[in-house]
Amino acid sequence: MGNLYAIGDIHGCFDKLKALLAKIDADPERDELVFLGDYIDRGPSSYEVVDHLIQLQKRMPAIVFLKGNHEEMFTQYLSGMDRHLFVMNGGQATLESYMKNKVHSDGNLIPTPHLHFFSSLRLYYQTPDFIFVHAGLRDGVPLELQRSEDLLWIRDAFISSRHDFGKRVIFGHTPFNNPLVEPNKIGVDTGAVYGNRLTCVKLPEAVFFHV
Repeated sequence: MGNLYAIGDIHGCFDKLKALLAKIDADPERDELVFLGDYIDRGPSSYEVVDHLIQLQKRMPAIVFLKGNHEEMFTQYLSGMDRHLFVMNGGQATLESYMKNKVHSDGNLIPTPHLHFFSSLRLYYQTPDFIFVHAGLRDGVPLELQRSEDLLWIRDAFISSRHDFGKRVIFGHTPFNNPLVEPNKIGVDTGAVYGNRLTCVKLPEAVFFHV
């Protein structure tokens, strides 16, 4: 068994992503990486982030990509739904990033491999000891019955919860100046796109890496 790492919200911060991956220096044959969603929006380099993650997946079999609420908004935008919601929540930066890189794509604004990436994202992932999710969980609801709206968007009701979810929950979505570490949860969104750090937690030791 190798190491298990979970990485918080990237939001188009490509330079921080590259620096963090270099600091972790994960072994592609042994280690497992879990990305907690929100790869796009607000930051300047959403295209580059997604493209890099697609290439990383080719080299690292044990890698998991979760869906964040910003990927949910983007896929709804692409299907013609809630377009204003996406643009007003940082989506304009994503569109500009894809427009800038259109010459490198297959002729479409969103290259086919990127569309496949967005459609393949998971709502949650679990190991024997941990549950990984973008936003959090609702108290007292079995994992398989949790609503996607809560998995992607829940905030205060989960952050304040002392509920025992059966496994420690590793999540992003809600930014903190420093990782939130509580007996039932660890939050690793530390506001990279707001000038703070991009964070990764190594499990089960709860050792943190920042850039």
